[in-house]
Amino acid sequence: MRILVIGNLGYIGPVVVEHLRRTFPDGAIHGFDTGLFAGCLMSGGLLPEVALDNQRFGDVRRCPSDVFAGVDAVVYLAALSNDPIGNAFEKPTMEINADCAVAAARMAKASGVRHFVFASSCSVYGAGGNEAKDENANLAPQTAYAKSKIAAEQGLAELADASLSVTSLRFATACGFSPRLRLDLVLNDFVASALSTGEIVVLSDGSPWRPLIHVRDMARAIEWAIGRDADVGGAFLAVNTGADAGNYQIRDLAEAVAAELGGIQVSINRDASPDKRSYRVSFAKFHELAPAHQPRFTLADSVRDLASNLRRCGFSDARFRDGSLMRLNFIRQLIEGGALDRNLCWVRV
Repeated sequence: MRILVIGNLGYIGPVVVEHLRRTFPDGAIHGFDTGLFAGCLMSGGLLPEVALDNQRFGDVRRCPSDVFAGVDAVVYLAALSNDPIGNAFEKPTMEINADCAVAAARMAKASGVRHFVFASSCSVYGAGGNEAKDENANLAPQTAYAKSKIAAEQGLAELADASLSVTSLRFATACGFSPRLRLDLVLNDFVASALSTGEIVVLSDGSPWRPLIHVRDMARAIEWAIGRDADVGGAFLAVNTGADAGNYQIRDLAEAVAAELGGIQVSINRDASPDKRSYRVSFAKFHELAPAHQPRFTLADSVRDLASNLRRCGFSDARFRDGSLMRLNFIRQLIEGGALDRNLCWVRV
């Protein structure tokens, strides 16, 4: 088995690579990434990429076709991956998240790759309300990020056939510790705030729904998708990836973190206007198709995982929302320092 992970140097990639190496100890695992977040490591020690057979650097907008030579499966994680970044950089968001995903699948297919796994998102349901949305529900994207995921799925569906199976994993909101941690994710933010300030402040009224999935459970789902036979779900499959028990309202997440860690004050702005980005999701199809790869981390597990690792790393920054663990802040720092241009391309000097 030869696997190429595109976008392996972000938040999810190190966890996926570690899992794939354990699952395929004799396989060849390669990475391709622009290196934008490569230095965003939480602690010292070995680089996560020591688990790879090969790491190549490059922009997916100029991805060379030879990276797909001899590859059996491609995992496409490359993305500008949250709503604030998508809103600030809409053009590169669509290019990287959608256009380049389709282009990569096209080159992969021409090179004889059999499986293409795309990291999509439940955010495609947007203003979903209280009803659990299955894969046949209407899509109501509220952001450039969500729109880019839909555009990618549409292009990928046209490429899927008997020679290339495409699995679009519509992931619940990611959470949990990674060597390249992000704190601009709801549960990660709440745990970091609780540890550094003793308080969780919910700026909305707390009513929006969010499904959650731990990054290690995401890696297990990717493993399943790599080996998925087209008889299980068809040549193209878009599937909500998470667990029904992982649907929470924001206020419940805050209270759960406070209860798990103890001594934490929760403040909710009950007079705020509801956030339109609210989606409760049905994961029945994923449960049916991938019974052996269901999420294992509970909400309490995820909180403990984050808290113990943040403490191990000596995290105590009460102003972390102004720092580089928030991806938009880090990108802006690189632009202001002259390392990136406004299209988020490296400036060659």
